[in-house]
Parts: sequence; C-alpha cells; structure tokens
Amino acid sequence: LYFPRESLKLHSRTESSSKAAFLDHSETLWMRMPKWLSVSSGCTLALLQWVSSFHGSLFPHLTVSYLSSEDMIAEFSQVLNWPDCVVRAFAWHPHTDKFAVALLDDSIKIYNPKSATTPTLKHRLQRSVAAVQWKPLCASALAVACQNCLLVWHVDPCSLSTRPSSGCAQVLSHPGHSPVTSIAWSPSGSLLVSASPMDTAMMVWDVAAENCVPLQRVGGGGVTFLSWSPDGSHVLASTPSLLFRVWETRMWTCERWPCVKGRCQSGCWSPDGSRLLFTVQGETVIYALTFTDAPGIPAGTSKGPQAAAVVADLSETTFNTQDGDITVGGEIQSLAWDPKGERLAVLLKDRPPVIAVFKTRTSPIFELLPCGFVQGEPGAEPRLMQFHPNFQHGALLTVVSLFAAKMFSFLYNKVNNGENLF
Repeated sequence: LYFPRESLKLHSRTESSSKAAFLDHSETLWMRMPKWLSVSSGCTLALLQWVSSFHGSLFPHLTVSYLSSEDMIAEFSQVLNWPDCVVRAFAWHPHTDKFAVALLDDSIKIYNPKSATTPTLKHRLQRSVAAVQWKPLCASALAVACQNCLLVWHVDPCSLSTRPSSGCAQVLSHPGHSPVTSIAWSPSGSLLVSASPMDTAMMVWDVAAENCVPLQRVGGGGVTFLSWSPDGSHVLASTPSLLFRVWETRMWTCERWPCVKGRCQSGCWSPDGSRLLFTVQGETVIYALTFTDAPGIPAGTSKGPQAAAVVADLSETTFNTQDGDITVGGEIQSLAWDPKGERLAVLLKDRPPVIAVFKTRTSPIFELLPCGFVQGEPGAEPRLMQFHPNFQHGALLTVVSLFAAKMFSFLYNKVNNGENLF
C-alpha cells in the first residue's frame, strides 16, 4: 500500500474547538473509588510478588518446606530413587575391608569378611537414614544421618554381639537442623560436618565434646550435599538454589559459585584435593574447578579459580552392538573418584540408568578419557556406587542396585611413563 503525503490532510479544526460539543461533567468520589482500588490492588500484588521472589532467592529451602522429610531426602539424596531402594546408604571403612549398609527398615548392618559376626544397629531415633560414613583413623565410630538427628555409633570390632545396645550411640542434634541429608568427616577424624535442606547453616561438630558451630552465609538457602577434600583443605557445600560454596578449612571462609540451570547435584575431589569435579541438576556435563596455593600465601588460604571448565559431556549417544542399538547418556546422578585418581565413575539416571567409567590422570596435566560402561544383570539398575578406599590391585567399585550390592574391579598396572595398562 502506498499513501502519498499530499493525499493526507491535517485536521482543520483544533482540539479546543470541539469542546463546545460536550457537556462539562465531574466524577463523584464514589465513582472514582473502583479505579483507585484497582490501581492500589495491582501495586500491592506486584509488591507481594517481588517480596516473594526476593524471599525465595534468599531462602530457597523454604520453597521445599511443603515436602515431607522423606520426600526431601529423596530429592537431595545421592541414591537414585531413594524411597524404593532397599539399600538406603553404603560406606566402606577407610582402612579395613568392612562396610556398613543402611536398609529400608532403618537398620544398619556391618559386614566384615574376617568376622562371622554381623552386627545390626537399631535405634529409636534412627529413621529415614540418608547417609552413613566411618570415622577416619578409628576402627569403631560410624556416623549416621537421620531424619531428626545425627547418630555416632561406637561398635567394638572385637565384640561378638550381634545387637549392640542403643547406649553405644551418641545423639547429636540442633534445633531446626533436620532432616540431615549429608555428612562428611574431616580426613583426620577430628571434625564432622552435617547438612540439612531446611537449615541455612552447615554444622561443624566436635563429636567428643558433643557441640557444634554453625557456618552460615546469606543466600542459597539450606545445605544439601557435603564433600570434604582428601587433603582436608576444602569442603564442598551444595544448596537447593543455583549456587554452591567451597569452604577453605584454615580460616573457614568460602567462595560462592553460581550455577546457570540448576543446583549442584554431586561432586568429588581428586586425591590431592587440588581439583573438584561437580555436576549440575538437569545438565549432562561434568565441570572442573582447580584449587592451587599461590606462592607466599599459606596453604588453604589462596583464592580458587575464576571459572569452571567443562571436562566431559555425557549427552545421549547411540552405540551399535550385536544386540542392536543402545542409547546411553543423559543427566548425571552422582560421581565417584577412586582414591588413586585413576578411575572416575559416573552414575547416569536416564534411559536406562548406567555407570560410565573414565580413565583419569591428575598430573602433570589433567586427563579424562572414556573407558566404557558398567551394566549389571537385566533389571538390576544401579542406584548408588562407591570405590573401595584401599584396593591394592587397581580400583574396586561397589555398585548398589535395588536389592543388592555388587563389586566391579578395574585392574591395571603402572608402567614407567605414568600410563597404566588394563
């Protein structure tokens, strides 16, 4: 369409000249009230929405407060489909071959291949067990994350009792610190940290004195997952929001790391504590952060990296096999790095749940190379995994499925140039 300028005429009469055609009219107060109420209601609603959004950004743990304790544990647990898994938690002892298994009925069994006795731990407060972890440099102490408290069992390894008394358990609790979803011992065993999605503070416990110090920062909400670096210098603390923190344990200061799409789902440390691998909920990649001590600055007080680097992408991929095409990949549930730094296991939660294994090297440069996949018998979907801390012939991975736990060994021998052979 074309409209020539010449064909368009301006109004010949001014606006004021048309006033004579209308009668003067003034609105009464009652006629103006509905308009005022409409405007004020809109402003009030906008203000409330902003306050709610701001409150949710500062206290995102309250956005999940409508969940029950068990639903909250299932949401933030490292166990895939925690509610229907018979094995709720698993932990190898850091120095011996015994391990602890938390079951669906809230009992904990301790297995030792060198003993015919299998102690069963039960306590009236031992409900909805989310995690268990042995105390380093100690043969008897086992920490248990429960619905309303922490329990620290002291089980004599030489005892022949199959049902230790509930008096063997220390009860550690703090107001508002429940449910406890994650725990981590310091490598020296002197401190224990615990986390709850409903508590904005991470608790640092002196178990012997039965007291705690809360570590709290504004923003992020509660704490959902903890991981203490093997060298004791840092602690990873995830939150329900789009950020996580890395605490240094010398002065107990922290660095705040924002995420783009989701919360930090899982993380693990290299054996020397210099590198952190972590995953984000809803993403298929593994990120890495490198922490190095700067010259002239005491160990544990230097600044961390400026940005996280993507080191692996586990997006869906189709493989051609003798049995047909197999599609693997997707969102990551949890990570496990063997204590020697040679193998990384990645539990994928999508169709079907499978464990991807990577060959790793941390020095002189960091390398992450695909090795293959671990898949059990038909119907045996992996739910939880952990490496044996003292396997001498390579890496031994324990995989917990719906009803059982199995061991998968990765055997390799070191050669002179630092490589390893299967």
